[in-house]
This record gives sequence, structure tokens and C-alpha cells, in this order.
Amino acid sequence: MNIFQYPSQPEWAALQQRAAQQQAQDVEQRVQQIFEDVRRRGDAALLDYAQQFDGADLAGGLRVGPEELAAAAAQVPAELQTAIRQAHANILRFHKAQIPQEERVETMPGVTCWRRAVPVQRVGLYIPGGTAPLFSTLLMLGVPARLASCPEIVLCTPPQKDGSVNPIILFTAQLLGITTIVKAGGAQAVAALSGGTNSVPAVDKIFGPGNRYVTAAKQLATRYGVAIDMPAGPSEVLVIADESATPAFVAADLLSQAEHGPDSQVILLSDSLSMLEQAKAEVERQLRELPRAEVAAQALTESRAILLRTPEEMLYFSNQYAPEHLILAVRNPEQLAEGVTNAGSVFLGHLTPEAVGDYASGTNHTLPTNGYARNYSGVSLDSFLKKITFQRLTPEGLLSVGPVVETMAEAEGLRAHARAVTLRLEALAGGEE
Repeated sequence: MNIFQYPSQPEWAALQQRAAQQQAQDVEQRVQQIFEDVRRRGDAALLDYAQQFDGADLAGGLRVGPEELAAAAAQVPAELQTAIRQAHANILRFHKAQIPQEERVETMPGVTCWRRAVPVQRVGLYIPGGTAPLFSTLLMLGVPARLASCPEIVLCTPPQKDGSVNPIILFTAQLLGITTIVKAGGAQAVAALSGGTNSVPAVDKIFGPGNRYVTAAKQLATRYGVAIDMPAGPSEVLVIADESATPAFVAADLLSQAEHGPDSQVILLSDSLSMLEQAKAEVERQLRELPRAEVAAQALTESRAILLRTPEEMLYFSNQYAPEHLILAVRNPEQLAEGVTNAGSVFLGHLTPEAVGDYASGTNHTLPTNGYARNYSGVSLDSFLKKITFQRLTPEGLLSVGPVVETMAEAEGLRAHARAVTLRLEALAGGEE
């Protein structure tokens, strides 16, 4: 980690730059080619990409069959099954509290308006497989999808080299009651979900994190009329630590994001040079002990440790950066948290590692990255719902609001709008209903 001492505010923009953005144009061109290929060749293209990118020969087809799904539980250790069930219960409890209540409001006498939550009918869940199969992400997406009662849920995840799907992902899918599972990953999976193939149903909205190719593919899918949860790309964390923080804790939090992938990014802010130096030393020590040390080491090449003057200055930097994960490892985290305006998810205090949100505290870990926390929220139950408004007028209601509408419509020159009200008012005056 490189330490930057008291950079001026004009220098902050360079320190806040995400490395992945520098390759955006090349990524978009490649993703466009993949989309066109999948739309032209369908399943054949997906089979070729599985061989090319995953080293998997899917001679048995793209879909997970009932036998493979049924055999998954036996391959998952009992201790892990118990942990997954507990995480499922916590996530379910937190998201269940988000179920909206339908309320009817009488805005004027006889004018009743209400809003109803309706599930998105067809949703696609993209679950990264690769070097770290994220079964936890399936919980984060599958739980609210089920709570929302989405009628069709399609799961796409990359195959392993032997053509199977990671059994922990399949066990989690069974727990959630998801049976439509496709062996496809990367941009090609997003392309298939956006347009459909013989094996992959087309969906209305695509969810799930991924690398910059997946992020670019999701954004491209919106051009085909498919919605997405958010632009969720490489993982990132920003830690604000004062002299009260434990360097070993801080280092572990930084490495927990760095080990996600080589394009992950970690930033440490402190008003204590001693803290930065100790945390840097701890990062180097702990890195040697990690099974994914090589991956984390690549991510750390873009990491930064920055010395700033005050907690307020650190918070200002963080709000500009808009991190996916924000850890407040400070003496008074609640007080500092009051000023957070841009972050995906916030972790307060020395005993709240970001890892609990990744797995089992109950909050959702599918969060905006690349600065999109300025204008996007993380996934929630609302992400799987549409809100449809309704209104109904009684005769009294039309008499109440009708003249208001007539006056406004005439002022805008929209005579047909006014007439739609006037004709009804005249009918009421003539005794019609």
C-alpha cells in the first residue's frame, strides 16, 4: 500500500479514481460482440463460451438437471449447511420487514388513491462462480425475490471445469426453491437473460454483481428493454480509522475486499500516520497467510492509505468517493455516521467487520460500486417490486376535483383532457352515472 500524506483537495480526484474505468472502452466493445453472438447463435454461443472461458464441456446441456440438483446437499458439510440456514433466516427477517403496506388515501372527498406493490414477473439472478463461487450472493438475491413472489426466477452461474455447478450454490438454490438453473457466466449469461435462448428464458430484470464485463453487459442489456438492479462491478471498501482502531482489524477488513478479485479496490483513511503505518505492516503480514494471496496482492497495487487532518475531512473524502462498503473504525462511529451521504452499506465501530454484511447480519450485500452509491441504493425487497398507483372517483369526487382539472388542462392548451372531465360533469348534472 502506498501512503499519501495530506494531499490537497485538487489531488483527491486522482486518488479516488477506480482502475477499472481506464479500460471501459475495450470492455464495452468486447461485450457488444458477445451480445451479438449470443443473440445470433443462442445456446451454441453459450456452449462455446463455456469451453473458452470456463474450460467446461457442457455436452449434457446448459441446464442443471433434477439429479444434479438433488445430489448437491450430500456434498455440502453439515456445519456449512447450518451456517447457510442461519444466514438465510437473518436475511429473511431483515427483508421481510420491508414488505410494503397498501394504504388508501382520500385526497379530496370522493377521490381515493392508493399504491399497490406488484412483483417483477421474470427475474434473472447472476451469481459469480469463477475462483470464488458466491453462494452468499444467491441468498441476498433469492430471499427478496421469493418474498416479492416473483413468478419466474432464472439463476445463471458459471460451470466448473467438469461441467457441474458448485454444489454449495445448488444447495442454496434448493433452500430458496429455485429450480431453473443455467450453466452460464460472464457477459454471455447477461446477454442470454436479456434476449432469451432455447435454454435460457428471457427476463424483465437482471440482478447480481460481477466483474467489469458483467457490469458493462448489464448496462448494455438496458438498451434491449431489460432493467437491472444497479451497475455493480468490482468490490471495494473504504475504511476510516482513527488512533483508537486496531491495526490488525483494519488490515483484515482491507484484505477481505482485496481477495475478491484483482480489480477490487481498498482505501484507508486516517488522521494518524502511526495507524496507517501499522495497518500497512499488518496488511503485508496477513497477506502472506491468505490462500488467495496472489489475487489480493494484485488488488493491493491499486490500494491507497491516505493521511488527512480531521474526521470531517475524511468523511468529506469518503462522500466524494461514494464507496460500496464504508467502515467507520473510529471512537464515535454513530456521530460520524450522521454525516454519511454516499455509501452502499456502512459498518460502525471496531467490532463490526464488513464480512458480517457479506454473509449473515441480514442486510443485503449486492451494492453499488464505481461511485454509483451517489445515486443508487443496494438491493432490497423494493428492487423486485413495481409500484402501481390506482385511483377511483365517486360522483362527489368528480364534482370536487373535476373543475380543478378543467382549469389546469385549459391553461396548458390540452382541450381533450378538459373535455374528458367536462363530459362526465355534464352527465352527472343530467342525472347519469
